[in-house]
Amino acid sequence: MSIYAISDLHLALSIDKSMDIFGTQWSDYMTRLTSEWMQNVCEDDTVIIPGDISWATYLDQAVEDFRFIDGLPGRKIISKGNHDYWWTTASKLEKFLKGNNLSTISFMHNNSFKLGKIILCGTRGWKCPGDEGFSREDRKIYERELQRLELSLKSAVAAEDATIFAALHYPPFNSRKEPTEFVDIMRKYNVDTCLYGHLHGEGFRNAFTGKQDGIEFLLVSADYLKFKPYKLIRQ
Repeated sequence: MSIYAISDLHLALSIDKSMDIFGTQWSDYMTRLTSEWMQNVCEDDTVIIPGDISWATYLDQAVEDFRFIDGLPGRKIISKGNHDYWWTTASKLEKFLKGNNLSTISFMHNNSFKLGKIILCGTRGWKCPGDEGFSREDRKIYERELQRLELSLKSAVAAEDATIFAALHYPPFNSRKEPTEFVDIMRKYNVDTCLYGHLHGEGFRNAFTGKQDGIEFLLVSADYLKFKPYKLIRQ
């Protein structure tokens, strides 16, 4: 079994939302994503998708997007992004999966997943102190997301001899590439690898990738990866 990651699919099969306005790198992106996924991911693999899954506003608008994902090889673990307005309670998300016979998808919602010797944790994240325009309201959401990350990591503490991965949508660094309290929490729980998305185009300049504080940081935005799921590990 291999574990892959790719975020920011920005699917829009049921609504009129073209990604072409975001640059030529998004031209024919669903065909490219499908081709790369089919060539690399097998049925017994797992793909982590940390946010910005669908442009749908409501869950019932996202059915075709999720059917597209469900039809691709592998198990998919999905967490929330800032554009996932359809996101709702854990019970409603589970009911949605069952009601639409979406059997290969799971949602990360203040919980964790055991993937062989890997424990996957995570949360959405948010804008960070030091980012331009960081407001009092941003501070409230930021602190709430810190709590959610810790809840997810606490659910994995009992596992022995496991390597911990954390998936966030937002980078755990601010735009100056300064580590934030998200990194402090991950270090506290001995996270091995942190993957994140959210950044696109010119925003790639603000990405930190590589090792810091004993943690490997990886940017997995779909356009950054040229729509090829990134292989994290083979077990």
